[in-house]
This record gives sequence, C-alpha cells and structure tokens, in this order.
Amino acid sequence: MDRERGDRGRRLLDGLVALALLVIGLAGTAPAGHNQGIEAGPGAYPLVVVAALAVAVRRIWPLATLAVVTAASTAYLALGYPYGPILLSFFVAVYTVAAYRPIRLAAVANGVALLVLLTHVFVGVRPPGVVGLMPAAAWIVVPFAVGVTVRLGRENAARSRTDEARRLADAERLRVAREVHDVVGHGLAAIHLQAEIALHLLARKPEQAEAALTAISRTSKEALDELRVTLTVVRRDEAADERAPTPGLAQLPQLRERLAGAGLPVTVEVDGAPRPLPVAVDLAAYRVVQEALTNVLRHAGPATATVRIRYAPTEVAVEVTDTGRGAATPANGPGYGLAGMRERVTALGGVFAAGPASAGGFRVSATLPVEEVT
Repeated sequence: MDRERGDRGRRLLDGLVALALLVIGLAGTAPAGHNQGIEAGPGAYPLVVVAALAVAVRRIWPLATLAVVTAASTAYLALGYPYGPILLSFFVAVYTVAAYRPIRLAAVANGVALLVLLTHVFVGVRPPGVVGLMPAAAWIVVPFAVGVTVRLGRENAARSRTDEARRLADAERLRVAREVHDVVGHGLAAIHLQAEIALHLLARKPEQAEAALTAISRTSKEALDELRVTLTVVRRDEAADERAPTPGLAQLPQLRERLAGAGLPVTVEVDGAPRPLPVAVDLAAYRVVQEALTNVLRHAGPATATVRIRYAPTEVAVEVTDTGRGAATPANGPGYGLAGMRERVTALGGVFAAGPASAGGFRVSATLPVEEVT
C-alpha cells in the first residue's frame, strides 16, 4: 500500500514537472529567439511540446524518454531555432538516466545522445564551429554529473540503512542467544540434579523419587514456557505467547521453589518496597540471580544460598551469596555465565562484581540504575 502510494506520488510529480516544462517552453521560446536574433517559427512549438510531455514518463522509461527528447531537441536545433527552454527537457532527461540507471549504461546512453545532439552543428543552418559545441556539451555534462551524484548518495544512504539493520539484527541475535543460554543452562542444571536425586532414591524410597520426577516435569515445563517466550522475538509473524510472563524479579518465588526441588535451599531477603522496574532492568536483575544460583547448583556442592534485593529510589541491587566451596572459575575467568552477567549489567550502566565471599562461599552482586517511574 505505501509503495503504491509512493509510486502514484512520483508519477504525479513527474506529470507536474512535464506540465511546468511545457508552460515554460511555450512561453519562453519566442523571448529566447528574440534575445538571440533568431525567429522561433511555428514548427518549433510541436517539438517543444513533444520534448516536455515525454518527461512525464521519465522514471518509468528513462531511456525511451531520453531518446524522444534527444530526437525532438536535435530536430529543433537542426532547423535553426534558438537555444531555449526545450533544452530544459533535455537536461531533465539526461539527469533521469544518470540518476536511475547503472552508471555505465547511463554514460553510454548520454554519450550517444550527445553525439546525436551535436549533429545540428554540422547539418543545421548554423555555421559549424566550436561555439556550437560548447552549449550542447554543457547540457549533457552538467545533468549527468548531478544525476550520478544523486544516485551515489542514494546508494550510500541505502547501504547505511542496510548496515544499521544488520547491526541491530546481530545485536538481537546475541541477546536471544544469551537468553537461551540462561534459560537452558539453568533448566538443565536443575533437571540434572533432580534426576540424580530420583535415581538415588528410586530403589529405596520410591515415593520420594516420584516427588523428584514430578519436580523434573515441572522444571522442564517452566523452562520450555520461558524459552518459548524468549524465542517469540525471532518469530515476528506470530502473536506473542502469553502463557508465561516475561521473566523478572516477580518470578523469584517460582525460581526458589524450583531450586529447592533440586536440593538447593534459597533464602530471599528484600530491602525496600518492591516496585515496577523497566523491563530491561527487571530482566537483567532476574537473569543475574538465576545464573548465580545455577552456578551454586553446579559448582558449590552441598550448600545454601541467600538472595538479597535492595530497592532504592534510583537503583536496584541484587546480591547472591552461598555457603559452598566457591565457583569453578574466577570472576574474570573464561566462564560464559559470569561474563554474560557482567555484560548484561554494564550494558545498562550498572556495576557488577563476583568473587569469593569474606565468610566463605561465593558472592555475586549487581547494581542497576533505575529511572523514576511516573
């Protein structure tokens, strides 16, 4: 619809340009002849009309427009009529070919048009000489240069838009990959430990093994729902799946319950009144807590964990500590989890820290700036 409207607008504009050239040609040919001491006879005006009206289809058939205008202009000049407004139509035709056709094709077409136009210097009523070559060459070179410049500018602008779109797409893919890593990594870690518990209890305490299997089913379903929401962004042709909410700090009770089923007791402490946060901040804070607890589950051994959330007027801070044996990699090591958490937080202008806690275990903290919600 927008493209059709744009095409109609361009056709209307070309029609108005042709009408303007027609009016200028009919009104200005006689005064131009008077200034040059050459009479513009009745035969001049049909050629002016043909050249002007051909411009109306210049963007639909650029080469055909150039051919018609060149033929009319050459006949006009060969008959000895004065240099005048008809050359404006020729100017527009040359510019159009240069602006809307490949440079090599435009150069060849306009070169042929120049040679045809120059025949009036040698076969017309004007005396041959260099004086006749100058204006004809100028009416080719100038519009050709302008058209090529406009074309190159348009192509550079289109290339810049393409590069920007590609950069945004790459950034979106990276964001989705990070989300998938967090969702899948956490879900599989919890499911693995719950499966180990189920296998351990299956022979001796089958009723407790059943509880562990139930926890596996619940954890896998929650992870799949969260993954489905995350991947909705790459399926823009479908409506968003609303069966699972966008992850945020409000989902910490479910996360704590899931980890308790995997054998990791988690205590949550909140300082300040919880309030709605910007989506990016809420998601980043939740992912930091989720990844930190997943690391405890993977690396800390038998342990407990504490999550502290502090709401302040201009920031929200999260801290995760555990009583285990510490992380498998240092804070600045190659582990993708810690690097991903740091990248999330710093991208939002926050501060991230991770390392051994003073009382033993490991500590992860993040402080994220929050604008006032009005």
